[in-house]
Amino acid sequence: MQDEELLDFIRRHAHPERVLFSVCTGALLCGAAGVLVGRQVTTHWSARRLMSYYGAVLTDARVVVDGNLITAAGVTAGLDAALVLVSLLRGDAAAQEIQLAIEYAPNPVFQSGTPEAAPAEVLRSFQRKYEPVGTARETEAIRYAANTLTPPKEKCDADIS
Repeated sequence: MQDEELLDFIRRHAHPERVLFSVCTGALLCGAAGVLVGRQVTTHWSARRLMSYYGAVLTDARVVVDGNLITAAGVTAGLDAALVLVSLLRGDAAAQEIQLAIEYAPNPVFQSGTPEAAPAEVLRSFQRKYEPVGTARETEAIRYAANTLTPPKEKCDADIS
């Protein structure tokens, strides 16, 4: 998220006439590139709380479309988002044909794909293993916000007319 060459690449390709497509924590890269300010987004559940540092508006969904921006929650949600993109560009029938061609008929073996559905011990284990990554991401998000975003002005009685 500090690779200026990569962030500049994202900035150069984030134009209103082009679709910007982000899967999973790729939203953190888009945020670090400064292209999510004021935009509705989603990302992997473990990084959702960081979106506000990038000025993004978090939406709790697998796929979010905000104009030319399409974001997907986790990696598997990327398939859903890709089908949404095809639908927007070529219509529902084209998306459905692709879904059929790749035999995309989700039927997970386990019901632990979200923190709410995962057994408590599985969630705790993931959180322990993920903690160093999560801490590094949070540190970077805080650094970005401190250096880039203007915090909202505090309202006081004197400001109210």
